Amino acid sequence: MFGAPSRYSAPARYREIDVAARVEGATPHGLILIMFDELLKGLDALAMAENARDAVRRNAAQARAISLLHGLEASLDFKRGGEIAENLGRIYREARRLISATPGMDRVTAIGQARDMLVTVSGAWEAIGPEVNANLT
Repeated sequence: MFGAPSRYSAPARYREIDVAARVEGATPHGLILIMFDELLKGLDALAMAENARDAVRRNAAQARAISLLHGLEASLDFKRGGEIAENLGRIYREARRLISATPGMDRVTAIGQARDMLVTVSGAWEAIGPEVNANLT
């Protein structure tokens, strides 16, 4: 009754419906923004779980964040993206390394470092949105 929320709890269902609705009408650029949004929320949840020493929630949040980072890296077009794609790939891999920080390292600090890097990339991605969307029409 008082354990971790089930993926079938009301808040979890509403969140899934919200994400599904946003994904359904999104452009490819918009899908990446949704992934960043979910990733940043996940990193916040990971830091909170780490602070609370809640291993169950920490493991779930960490797995979700790593999965989203893999998805972002898989979306890169290394042939057409050249150096930008390579640099983004490095950032995503470094974020995964920080999120999976080894014991003895201040994990909350490492998660914060990963989040700071990703906020910068997310902001840049958001800033190019109008130009990208204009080219789609």
